[in-house]
Amino acid sequence: MERLGIISNEKVHLEGESFFCDNIDMKSLPEGLSKRFEVQVFARKSKVQRNSHKINIKNIIISKNIFSYILKIIKNNKSQKKYLIISLSPYTFIACLLLFILRKKVYLYLRSDGYEEYKCYSKYLGPVIYHLMFTMASIQSKLIACRKHILKNKNGILVNPSQLNDKWFTERKPFDPSKIKLLYIGRIKIEKGVFSLIKILKKIDDEFSLSIINSEKFYDKKLENDKIKIFHFKNENDSIIKFYDDHNIFILPSFTEAHPQVLDEALSRLRPVIVFSEISHVKRDREGVFVCKRDHKSLIDTIKYIINNYKDIEKKMNNNKLPTKNIFLKDLTQIIKNEKS
Repeated sequence: MERLGIISNEKVHLEGESFFCDNIDMKSLPEGLSKRFEVQVFARKSKVQRNSHKINIKNIIISKNIFSYILKIIKNNKSQKKYLIISLSPYTFIACLLLFILRKKVYLYLRSDGYEEYKCYSKYLGPVIYHLMFTMASIQSKLIACRKHILKNKNGILVNPSQLNDKWFTERKPFDPSKIKLLYIGRIKIEKGVFSLIKILKKIDDEFSLSIINSEKFYDKKLENDKIKIFHFKNENDSIIKFYDDHNIFILPSFTEAHPQVLDEALSRLRPVIVFSEISHVKRDREGVFVCKRDHKSLIDTIKYIINNYKDIEKKMNNNKLPTKNIFLKDLTQIIKNEKS
C-alpha cells in the first residue's frame, strides 16, 4: 500500500494510547484515507483535553512546538514520498517549505479562504501574511480546494467535502413550526460570527431559542442565557443528527466560509438554512438556503418567511443533490494516486 503523510495544524490530545481531536475533519480525513493509503499523521499537541472525536488510527505524531514539529517531519521523511497538507497556517507553511527542500510531492488542500480568515485577526496585516504564505506554498504544491475562488486563479482541482452517508437521508423528523428553534454547529470563534449573532438575537423580542453545539470543551459561560444554550457534544456514529431533527432552522453566521459541510448536513435533514450576506456564495444551487442582512429585522423577517412557507420549501429541498463522504474520499484518493511522484 502506498504511503502518505498527512500534515495538519489541528491540535490533538493524547490520552493513554488513544488520540482525540475537536475538528471532525481531523478524524474523518485520516481515517478515510487510511483505507486507501498507509497513513502517517503529523499534528500539534493540545495543552487541554479534547475528547470530541477519537481518531481511530495509531500512526499519529504530535509535537509540542514548531521546532519539534519540524524535527519530527525531517526524522520521518524517508517513510513516504507524498504528503497531504491540510490548510495553510504558519506551522503547515513551514512544513510545506521543508518538504520542497526534501524534494517531496506535496498536495495542499485548502478548505477555506485564508485571505478572509486572516482579515478577522488583522484587517490589513492578516491578508498580507496569508498572501505571502499562499504565493510561496503554491509554487511547488499541487493545489486542491473545495471552492474555485480559494485558488485565486491558480491551477488546482476541486473537491466536495462531506460527512454524509446513507443515515443522513433516512428517518427524517417532521418540521415543527410551533416555536422558533435555531441551531448553530461549529466553533465559538470571531470569524465564525457567533458573537455577532448573539448580539443580533438580543434585539429580537419574538419567542425563540438558539442551541450552539460546540466541539470544544471550554467556552465563555457568559454567552449563555434563557434563550441561548451551549452544548459540548461528542459526535459518535452520527448522533449529531438528533440536534438537527430537534430544531427547525439552521443558522450559519460566519463572516467567511468556503464549503460549509454543516450546511449540507442541515439540508439532508430537510432543515432550512439561514446565512448572512457576507457568505451568500455558499448557497450555490442549493434549495432551502436563505440569505439575509446581518441585522435583527432582516433575520426575523427571514425566519418568519421560512416558518410560514415550509411546505413549499421542503418540496424544493428534496430535489437537492448533495455530496457524500464516500465520493469525496474517492475523488481525493484519485487525485493523489494519479499524480506521478
